[in-house]
Amino acid sequence: MDFAHALRAARGRRRFSQLELASRAGTTQRHISFIENGRSTPGRALVARLADSLTLPPRERNALLLAAGYAPVHSQRDLADPELAPAWEALEHILAGHLPYPAVVVDRFGTLIAANDALPVLTDGCSPALLRPPANILRIALHPEGMAPRVRNFPQWARHVTAGVAEEQRRDPDERLAALHEELAGYVAEQPSPSGDDTLLGFAVPMELATVDGRVLRLMTTVAVFATAADVTIAELKLEAFLPADRATAEALRAFAARRRPPAGTDTAAGSGHPPSGPAGHAGPR
Repeated sequence: MDFAHALRAARGRRRFSQLELASRAGTTQRHISFIENGRSTPGRALVARLADSLTLPPRERNALLLAAGYAPVHSQRDLADPELAPAWEALEHILAGHLPYPAVVVDRFGTLIAANDALPVLTDGCSPALLRPPANILRIALHPEGMAPRVRNFPQWARHVTAGVAEEQRRDPDERLAALHEELAGYVAEQPSPSGDDTLLGFAVPMELATVDGRVLRLMTTVAVFATAADVTIAELKLEAFLPADRATAEALRAFAARRRPPAGTDTAAGSGHPPSGPAGHAGPR
């Protein structure tokens, strides 16, 4: 894709008018029009300002620079690259700090990169095939052999998950994301539609998850990203934490952690300087 088409597509996905983009980038609507029609070639500084104005993530910023004929500015290292070790150490601390509540690190496709020791609260009873690396937390959440049978408010929760993938696909189209969204939507196609107040509350209600011992956990979610990461790989990671929505859930999660706590003196992954461990023997990044 040439620069004119790349800029027009990025602007369209963010629903910016030419005038709004020009105002943000410190240029004129006429100049933006000329660029998008291929009548003007922007310099590297203007391309960078346009990327900033569009709040493009590192991957899209690199693509825009390449389309304009300039070298990309953001590296894209493998997850196991030693240069990323400080970021992994930070993630270890964050994951450990969320205990006794479950927390996971995923990439933009939902691939499970790492998790803390509370993850089995979510994955108990799931098919082992779904948990084998590279596991996908979105597939685990909605697959009929995953968490789906235990989610009491599955229609609302499924809409939350699939809408998130759809929004990611809208912002940064990708064939793999499109295929994932189609797959996930297939898992919920036969679910009855919620009615009444549930329709209005669908995206706001906590997930209600039945545990193997008969309790029902009410879990809110929060997602954190590396907003200023310079590396494409790190910038696309997300840390999702599941937090208790009521006191009973908090107490149940603390009890679960106490049952799984290793004996005193046992080594754990936390603080080891290695990438955090995931499920089913998934140690660190893949």
